[in-house]
Amino acid sequence: MHGHVGEHWEWDMDAKSPAARLSPCRRAVYFHTDPVLESEGTAGVRGTKGFSHGEHYWEIEFLEPPCGSSVMVGLGTKKALLHTGNYQFIDLLEVPIACVSGHQACSCQVFSTLLCCCVSEGMDCESWGLSYKGSVWHGGESRTYTQPFYDKSTVIGVLLNLHTGTLVFYRNGSSLGLAFSGLDQVGAPLYPLVSSTAPETELFLGLRTCRFTSLQEHCLQAIAQTLGQRAVTDRLPLPAALQEQLGVRCGHPSRTLLGVRT
Repeated sequence: MHGHVGEHWEWDMDAKSPAARLSPCRRAVYFHTDPVLESEGTAGVRGTKGFSHGEHYWEIEFLEPPCGSSVMVGLGTKKALLHTGNYQFIDLLEVPIACVSGHQACSCQVFSTLLCCCVSEGMDCESWGLSYKGSVWHGGESRTYTQPFYDKSTVIGVLLNLHTGTLVFYRNGSSLGLAFSGLDQVGAPLYPLVSSTAPETELFLGLRTCRFTSLQEHCLQAIAQTLGQRAVTDRLPLPAALQEQLGVRCGHPSRTLLGVRT
């Protein structure tokens, strides 16, 4: 990607399904590895870094041929569902679940994908995904996007441009075209996600890069990388807006950005 620099996020040990196991480097994820239970539902895992600004690209390599009801690559907010049990074999990057608003519960139809669950407060679905069967999913709805891919070592690239609000997928280095738009209006950090229903699915997190267009964004990114993921940005002697942007880059948005008033 022209003008991009490397990033170093990984899969989050604290944001995954119990049916997902990570490698020591936290770049490989193995789904449904229990030799007795095999698969009891859909499992997902989230990246350690959420994106609110700039252009971001990452690649997912299929270490084994995809199979089963659903294997998906995509992104979502922190509210995206990461696990279903009880033998619910659905696509985690697109399924709405029951939502609760105040004391009234509203039922949402369960579709065939999990990376886009409906959340409380009547909000829209929170994830966007590409199935190995060639369809893209959001809000419980799908459309044909590309040809299915069944080969081992297939590499799916994800290009998220938060200046234009667009999401484009790549297959073995070739663009598959626009998948989604309007992502700059989500209002929350977007995190990489993968999910699978199939036993022994193996996915590897490869190239990760980003590009920022303004000097301020470059500076904020450099500061965030220096501070690290656990920095307490709210205590820095900076304007509130800069604290919020740093908090997002360090993996924990400030209370104000999350809508919490102090």
